[in-house]
Amino acid sequence: MAKNNCAILLVRHGETEWNLKRRYQGWGDSPLTKRGIAQAEAIGRHLAGMGEARGVPVVASPLGRARRTAELIQVARADSTPIQFDERLKEISIGSWDGLDRDEIEALSPGIFERYGYGEWYFRTPDGETYDEFAGRIGAWLSGVGDRTLIAVAHGIVTRVLRGLYAGLPRSVALSLPVPQDVIWRLVDGRIEEIAV
Repeated sequence: MAKNNCAILLVRHGETEWNLKRRYQGWGDSPLTKRGIAQAEAIGRHLAGMGEARGVPVVASPLGRARRTAELIQVARADSTPIQFDERLKEISIGSWDGLDRDEIEALSPGIFERYGYGEWYFRTPDGETYDEFAGRIGAWLSGVGDRTLIAVAHGIVTRVLRGLYAGLPRSVALSLPVPQDVIWRLVDGRIEEIAV
């Protein structure tokens, strides 16, 4: 991915009820937990204190958990600028498996986790997105950022693949990146810095 002068302050949505139940959300959704709300508010307060984040737009996935996280961030930043929503930042769709847990998926496709390994199984679902489809839409969003600075609120697999594309990481490395819900990733000059909140 070509590098540009933009700074992306990338955030994963706060913890959700399905995160606690270890359900794979995909394009499904569940509400933020109390902890998830606190995570979003803490990120917003931290962003409010970052000079480079003042007055910059927030763009988010339109899925409810990311939308709510973005709204809480804006309140904590005391910023009334409307949030922009972009379909390309939606989490990977795992099709009819959206909302299922590991045991339910294993029952439908025995051995899928061992066969494809950590991270790769998401792209092997019978009616979900392939890696090329998913990385294509994330890459298209990244290419369109240009030289502006923005705050992006997205999802676990999105943040992995986006960071991987940005830094030119091998696919296997990108898919194994950590995805905590209480950090800000600062993407600038081809580098990725993790800022704890």
